[in-house]
Amino acid sequence: MTATGNPGIRVVIADDERLVRLGLRVVLDAEPDLTVVGEAANGAEVLPLVRETRPDVVLMDVRMPELDGIRATELLLAAGLPEPPRILVVTTFENDDYVYQALRAGAAGFLLKRARAEEMVQAVRLVAHGDSLLYPAAIRELAAGQARTGPAAPEDRKDSRTGRLTDREQQVLRLMAVGLNNGEIAGELVVSPETVKTHVGSVLAKLGARDRTQAVIIAYESGFVLPK
Repeated sequence: MTATGNPGIRVVIADDERLVRLGLRVVLDAEPDLTVVGEAANGAEVLPLVRETRPDVVLMDVRMPELDGIRATELLLAAGLPEPPRILVVTTFENDDYVYQALRAGAAGFLLKRARAEEMVQAVRLVAHGDSLLYPAAIRELAAGQARTGPAAPEDRKDSRTGRLTDREQQVLRLMAVGLNNGEIAGELVVSPETVKTHVGSVLAKLGARDRTQAVIIAYESGFVLPK
């Protein structure tokens, strides 16, 4: 299902449950700056729908038939789209390994299906404007689970991921990993927000991370920051 027009923020909803899609559409379409331009009932429908509707944000369920949200995220980001949408995972449980894999694949963050309407709206606006939606405690828990069940990162991987960061950039990454935004990091380090923005950009570039979420995951997976 698609819609036309010239909305401020264009959204595609991908979820195999019709009632979930309907609920999200009602919440988002009630906002003057948000418009749902399409719905997908499974992961296989997402890429063709995104090509057709060119949304700014995709609300992506991770557990869908035919193609799950992880693979759909990977395909979207590898499709060579001129302006790929930001992907916001929608999930029932924040400790779902599928969520972590979707974040690793490039999703900008995740949102719980039980979130309040205003939280959903704010999350869409946040990622649409290029920010990441971080839940550091949940990411720490997921990273800890991965560390317990997965192979340890080799030493050369640890060095290659964080060894090029300056001392100040390492400080910034550690503060990002506990969920501080640029303003809060600036206060902690007693520098200007503009200086922090520059450091964050350098951290992302050196780590090869798309956004803050990716940088935080790399920080935990490389052993640079240890889950508590």
